[in-house]
Amino acid sequence: MLPNCCVIVMIIIYLFSNVNFKKKNMKNLMTLILICVALIGYSQDIEPNFKAEGELVKATYYYENGSVSTQGYFSNKKLTGEWTRFDLEGNKTQIAYYDNGKKVGKWFVWNKESLKEINYDNNTIVSVNLWKHEAKLATNNK
Repeated sequence: MLPNCCVIVMIIIYLFSNVNFKKKNMKNLMTLILICVALIGYSQDIEPNFKAEGELVKATYYYENGSVSTQGYFSNKKLTGEWTRFDLEGNKTQIAYYDNGKKVGKWFVWNKESLKEINYDNNTIVSVNLWKHEAKLATNNK
């Protein structure tokens, strides 16, 4: 959106520098300026939130609609502990673990079709398990 506003500003500058600019176009010009200001204000991203919790810093990142996209912790500016990602509706899509910036432990990744478990050791994938919804359940028919 911001590049579009720059184009509008360039048009405005051109119109002001044009000798044939007429007074009746002033209303249109003012409308363009107001739209440009509104678009610049609307295009501002929601800033992440950082909050100290003891020796850790909790980070929360947001989608444009204001819902939480990612939450986790930093220690000495490196990812640490549990990090959780959410979709736009607030459903968990990923749980990840870090130790001093390195991927460790069991990560879980959800999507509509499956659940993926990824096991990390010192930033290296050790194993991957995939579970799909169509898996059959065992039943006891007595």
